Parts: sequence; structure tokens; C-alpha cells
Amino acid sequence: MALGPRLDLRQSQSLVMTPQLQQAIKLLALSNLEIETFIGDALEANPLLEAGELRSDDNAPEIAEPAEPSADAPAADDPALDIDKTAIDVDRDTGDGEWGAAGAGAPSDDLPGIEERSSEETSLADHLRAQVGAAAGDDREEFVAHYLIGLLDEAGYLSADLRSVALDLDIGMVEAERALEVVQTLDPTGVGARNLGECLALQAREMDRYDPCMARLIDNLDLIAKGEFARLMRMCDVDEEDFSDMLGELRSYDPKPGLAYGGAAEGAVVPDILISHGDAGAWNIKLNEATLPRLVVNRGYFLELRDGCTDKESKGWLNEKLNDANWLIKALDQRQKTILKTASEIVKQQDGFFRKGVSELKPLTLREVAEAVEMHESTISRVTSNKYLHCDRGTFELKYFFTSGVGADAAGEGGASSESVKARIKALTDAEDPKKILSDDKLVELLKAEGFDLARRTVAKYREAMGIGSSVQRRRAKKLEAFS
Repeated sequence: MALGPRLDLRQSQSLVMTPQLQQAIKLLALSNLEIETFIGDALEANPLLEAGELRSDDNAPEIAEPAEPSADAPAADDPALDIDKTAIDVDRDTGDGEWGAAGAGAPSDDLPGIEERSSEETSLADHLRAQVGAAAGDDREEFVAHYLIGLLDEAGYLSADLRSVALDLDIGMVEAERALEVVQTLDPTGVGARNLGECLALQAREMDRYDPCMARLIDNLDLIAKGEFARLMRMCDVDEEDFSDMLGELRSYDPKPGLAYGGAAEGAVVPDILISHGDAGAWNIKLNEATLPRLVVNRGYFLELRDGCTDKESKGWLNEKLNDANWLIKALDQRQKTILKTASEIVKQQDGFFRKGVSELKPLTLREVAEAVEMHESTISRVTSNKYLHCDRGTFELKYFFTSGVGADAAGEGGASSESVKARIKALTDAEDPKKILSDDKLVELLKAEGFDLARRTVAKYREAMGIGSSVQRRRAKKLEAFS
């Protein structure tokens, strides 16, 4: 076979998504707050777009048992979501009326303003930096202290190695230690500690309780966890009454002082979907439009620009902006309908949870919801990502309602949600008698009597996942509580 350059014609098929189609897919995965940012950028980039006023819409879907999902939400057979199917009421011949998509719901007036929660709290770093100037000896020491504050975690601990910090700043260890001492004098007491023992020791010194006995107790925190109180009393050379007072003092200290200031400034969790009780046992489901501006096209400005366009390039630019505006309005309208349709099905499937609590949470998969609403499974995954639902029981991520089933039969029937099993395990361990701690085998027996047919290893796995110690650890912990 001869080697050399040649030309070949080949035919092939491939799926190519337009940039607009790719953007429509990305919009599904964004939360309302992220959409708000996206819309802000779009308003700056497109002069034909403007934010319209929110209008109350009383046609939000209601879910009642055994209600069907909202009929006004169009089905989508693939994750790309055919946005061209969405109809938009536009009067293209006159300048009358608004040119855009109506909102899919209105914000609820009777729900708490969750967006206000912790949005204006002072961060730990800001709180500490405000104190450094008065505590530091000079500008250089203040600079190093500021640097160390930036390395603290949300609990107030310094996880970085101080020697590495000294090398990074090209200073001596003595200077780094002096700056750390400055940080450790700041409020709240205990910040800047490198471990739990140092954190508790700082607080003990602040309370003038750091005597040799307390120092030995803090140096042997592992023995407290093991419940070896007799050994600790001998090491501290105290009687039972003094030892009990020392334990009580130790328990009054804050092991994570930085959490009182929320660590780094974080955004509040704002729900994307609001659920409230409707008539005759139904559910009212609405999008939280408090964070979702309603877009319209400025018809008057479009006509003014069109009359002023005399060359082909200007007309092409104007038509491009008009098409972009129309597409974005359609895409956002489709996104709203898709979210409402998905949320309606989730509420229908998990009706027991909304009425009775976590014990009624059913096993649910993305595939089940996708088949019910006739959408692709990946679409449901995108729709439920970064979305939060607010109801009477609190605010939950949509992913929370998709839980695996345990204890199901071969056909997959009769299983219980893993979340409901965890809730029951926690209730049993919280209510156990300190003198009769429940073993994993006993938990299995009690759960089986309540209809949860689980293996011992499954119970142990869920118990550990919730941070609940073994029977031995819980016995020591309850013994420690009794001491104090």
C-alpha cells in the first residue's frame, strides 16, 4: 500500500448543540439567586431587555391526593428542553402592552423572610481584625496578626503550621509566635488555638482556672473520652467533688469559639420554591419570585432604534439583540414551568413527609420522577440541583427528597426511606436509659418490631453516618453527663 497524502470524503452523524441550547441546559441547574445574577448581566448586555414588575399569579399548581402534576407545564423528552415549544404572547404590530413572559408564581406573604437570616452578620475575620490594632505592639506585628487571622478556619483554629507561616513571611519564629499570642488575646477567647487542648487552656486562663490540676486534665482529654475518671482523679490529685467541678467548668467552655460569628461570610439559603396549604388538603406550589425579576422587551425603544437603523449592519445588530431577548424570555419561562412541574411531582410522591414528617419519607429516585413527568433523567438532575424548597417543616434541598430504600423485597416494594430509618435510630438512642444502652442488635430488634427489616451492619452504618457513637461510647458519654 502506497504511503502519501490523499483526500477522502466521509459522512458521519453527530449531535451538535447550539450555544443557545447549551445555555438553556445550564439555566436549569442554576438557583434563583444565580439566575438573578445572570439576568443582571443580560440586562447590561442587551439594551432591549428590561426588568418588569412582579405580578401576582393565582394560577399556581395545586397538588391534592391523588392529584396530577400541573397541566400547564410542557413535557420535555431530552435534557436540552425544546424552548421553541414555549408560547409567548407578543403583539409585534403595535406598541401596546408588555412584550414578554408572565411570571409563573408570586412570592408568598405568610412565610418568614429566610433571605434575611444571617445575611448581615459580622464574619469572624472582620470581628478579629477590628481588634488587632489596639492589641498589636507595632505595625509589623499587626501585619503578621492580620495574616494569621486570614488562615483561621470557621471554628477559629489555626490549622497552618506556624513554622511554614514564618518562612512564607520571611520572619523569625519568635516574631510569628508573638503575633499568634496577639491573636489569642482577642475576643472570642480561644481563637488562634492550634488544637482543642490549647483552645480550652486559653479559656481556662481567661477564667483564672488554669491551675496545675486543670492543666493535667486538659492535657489528658483522651482519658475523658474513654471515661477513665478514677485514673484522672489520681493524676489531678483531687477528690470526686473537685473533679466533678473541674469537669463542669471544662464543659462550660466553647470548643469552637469561631462559630459564634459564622466563620467566613456566607450567603443565606433562599428557597426557590414555596409550598403552603391550599384548599381541601391541596398544596399551593409557587416559585419564589422575590429573587427572580420578570423580563420584558422594551417595545418602544425597539421601534425607536428600528426607525434609526439605516444600514444593513445596524439592522443586523438590532435583530440579533431582539432574537437574544426573545430567546432568553422563552428559556426562563420554560425553566420556571419545568421546575414547577418537577416540584409538583416531588410533592405528590412525598405527600406523607409534608403532612406527617420525616418518618413518612418514601424511597424516591430521579428515574421515577423523570418517568412520571415525561422528561429525561438528566433534566430532573439539573432541575433539582442547587434548588431549595420551603414548607411548614423548614427549608430543604430538592435532592433531600431523593433517598435510597432499605428493607425492600425482591420487587423493590415495601422499602423505607434511609432518612426515615436514620430518624428512628436517632429517636431510639436519644430516649435510651443510661443504665440500659441499646446495642446494635437491640436496635435491629426494635426497628424490626416497627416494620423496618434491616441487617445489623446497615443499622451500624446509619448510626455512624449520623455521628452516633457505639453503645460503649454512648455509655461513657452518659456517664460523663451524670458526673457533671
